[in-house]
Amino acid sequence: MPSLLRFGEDDFLRCRFAVSPLWETQEAVRTLKRPDRHGYHAPWLRRIRAAAAGLDLAPLWLLMPRRGHSPDWLGPPPLGPAATFEEEIAAVRSAGPEAAWRDTARSLACTPGAPESPWARSWRADPARMVRQLADAVEEAWQVLVRPDWPRLRALLEADVAYHSRRLAEVGLGVLLPELDPRLRWHEGTLTLDRHGEHDRHLGGQGLVLMPSVFSWPDLVSGFDPPWQPALVYPARGVGGLWTEPAERTPEALIRLLGRNRAAVLTALGEPATTSALAHRLRLAPSSVSAHLAVLRDAGLLTARRYGHQVLYERTPLGMTLASGG
Repeated sequence: MPSLLRFGEDDFLRCRFAVSPLWETQEAVRTLKRPDRHGYHAPWLRRIRAAAAGLDLAPLWLLMPRRGHSPDWLGPPPLGPAATFEEEIAAVRSAGPEAAWRDTARSLACTPGAPESPWARSWRADPARMVRQLADAVEEAWQVLVRPDWPRLRALLEADVAYHSRRLAEVGLGVLLPELDPRLRWHEGTLTLDRHGEHDRHLGGQGLVLMPSVFSWPDLVSGFDPPWQPALVYPARGVGGLWTEPAERTPEALIRLLGRNRAAVLTALGEPATTSALAHRLRLAPSSVSAHLAVLRDAGLLTARRYGHQVLYERTPLGMTLASGG
């Protein structure tokens, strides 16, 4: 059955994009358990396999049913467009224990046998301890699974936001929303999500958080229940090339023209990226990458756009032509 999100007049004014390291951490944990999500992430899975084996993810997996409710308090909508993990996990730790337990119990009910598991019995007896345990588990998962690659992940997510923000300005919300994913349809103020499950919600003036995600691919997720602000999580553009390393051979003509490292920076910008993401990917000092970006921008090969505290660089048509060897 489809899910429906119904917009009122005020909701159009309160739609926003956001990026959430907490959400990516939750979905990275879920991806480890979901072979159908492994396709694009095989290089990442091979690299983190040994480190992930040292994590106790069982209590988090217990609250991630394939079909059904996952606790909203454990992965709430992001506080702002570019919230840090530290800000988001602090909000999780401040959750009211009794409300968190009710939300958790609803999730446990989606998995046969889970409500009577040892974890569930312990959480029922001491909800405050449950909040601490699960927040600790998420923070450990962040440190091991996501934090080392966060500059690359954040750059891809912010590039998605920059692209779709431009489209929003060009075509408006009613055209943009179906462009986010082919399973979305818009008609007369109602957004329909073709997926398993049934959900019908009037946004009630809260608007909608639009959140690209790397690890939720290929799923399209909508939530959250009141009092949380409604959110739509969709697969980010460019996931297929996320773990692709720079080409071993930058075009020789481009090297002769620009120099090896400057040519490598231009070639690596197949998707918009930040200075830190490029430095991480190319294994160059951020100061060196920043200098190369400045030269390439002055030469008309790149443009720069600010997103929050980050600056995203992308190739101009001339830069695309040179990078492709055209």
